[in-house]
Amino acid sequence: MTRLRPRTTRAAVAGLAAAAALALTGCSATNPITTLDSYAASDGTAAQVGSVRALNLLVVAEAEGAAGVLTGALSNRSGDDEDVTLTVGGGEPVDVEVAAGSSVLVGVTDVPAGYATVEVPVAAVDTAPGGLTTVTIASGSSGTTEIRVPVVDGTLPEYAAVLEGVTPAPTQDASTPDTDETDESAED
Repeated sequence: MTRLRPRTTRAAVAGLAAAAALALTGCSATNPITTLDSYAASDGTAAQVGSVRALNLLVVAEAEGAAGVLTGALSNRSGDDEDVTLTVGGGEPVDVEVAAGSSVLVGVTDVPAGYATVEVPVAAVDTAPGGLTTVTIASGSSGTTEIRVPVVDGTLPEYAAVLEGVTPAPTQDASTPDTDETDESAED
């Protein structure tokens, strides 16, 4: 039996190690490194308007047409206070002051003392849970951006707790006649 010389053995092992290293790193040469990508690692959507970041924004509602609430957070890392206006769908705009270097929790009230909060109610959500609705974020100093945010229902406990404080959308009482019907019957 023939034995390889020690120098030849070392060269063969080094060559195999180099080939293995090239083969194992080949995937990263042709595929993007996903851990370097920035993304919203939550149920909601993130956006930035000037120095204010909107984080984990989503709407919680039982059904399409039902009352709901926008939840998430606004964070201002600048040295200046920022005034932000949030509008969900075609609803009423809500003005929020985000102090310099602080955050405001949106849509939650059960928080420890010291946290700034704001309610952003939605009278009638224009999309069923599972869909997307539009939120407009405006800042007087930085412009406006429009994002699509998910609509979720109270299936998960953390969202059911949010829905407990939501006032139902007004509905017409069946015993109250519609004014159009009353006007028509008066003409007959």
